This record gives sequence, C-alpha cells and structure tokens, in this order.
Amino acid sequence: MDLNLDTLKREILEYLETSGFAVFRSSPGGLEGLPMVLWDVEHHPDYQSFLDVAKKAGAALILFAAAEFESGDLDELTEQLEDCELTREERREYESRIRELRIFEGVTCSLELGFDVHSRLYVYEVQPDWYEEFLNLEEEINSRFTDENDIEQGGDSLGGYFSKN
Repeated sequence: MDLNLDTLKREILEYLETSGFAVFRSSPGGLEGLPMVLWDVEHHPDYQSFLDVAKKAGAALILFAAAEFESGDLDELTEQLEDCELTREERREYESRIRELRIFEGVTCSLELGFDVHSRLYVYEVQPDWYEEFLNLEEEINSRFTDENDIEQGGDSLGGYFSKN
C-alpha cells in the first residue's frame, strides 16, 4: 500500500490526543522479538478501528513509533555493492534502484501502534510500497554480499570447527 505516512502520522497523533489514550513514544522496531499479534493492515487499513479495539480491550496506553528513511541506509547498500562480485549490468541495475529510492530520504517509512493485553502485544504496522522495495533490495544485496564473503573465507559455514576426519 503506497501511503504518505507523514500525513498519516500527523493524523494518528491528532486522533490519539483527542481519544484519551496515554501515548508512549517507543523506538521503531522496538517490538521485535516480543510476543505479538499483527493487525491485518492489508484488509483493514483503518487505524481508528485498531484503536477502537484497544479501547474496548481496556488498553489505556498506546505505543507509538515512527521511522524516517535515512540516506545512511542507502549509503550502506552502496558500500556493500562495492564489495560484491557483480557484472556491469547487475551493478548498474542495483545502482539505479538505489538512486530511485533517494527521493524518499527523510520521509516516514514505518508507523507502529501497539497495546498490551494480558502480556501480549497487539500491533498495527504500516509501511509504504517503496519501503518494501528498499527492504527487498537490501535483502538481495545482503544475500550477494554474504554469499561472496562465505566463498572468500573458504566456503566453510562452520567457521573451521568442522572436522573432516
């Protein structure tokens, strides 16, 4: 879903201010690794419905996090590209995809809302399509970077601790 998350962020914060929830500003990605249930944003994108559920479930505190897309993320990918063995065409394609994403620098790329009920987090998370493209690109480049580093170090994924006896 290709949304303007900067506008949505302002709208959500205004709604939270008037709805009576206490808002805890958490760090983006700070919920990873915790037991959580994700809201079906694809079929039910309305954050107000999510917050209505929170209210009906008795939640008084809402976790709110937003992340901005930073140029450093793209710079890091560019650096990794330099260490990959790529054909000229592959390198051009990756560099072109990275360049296309530069227009989103400073733009909100992720919003998270969450509330806790009985030690389980219920989470509303939304990201625009262009950020999904970035994540896919990052995964592609990281896999090329990792595979090539493994080969350079002898291809032994056990780090030399495997006995060939």
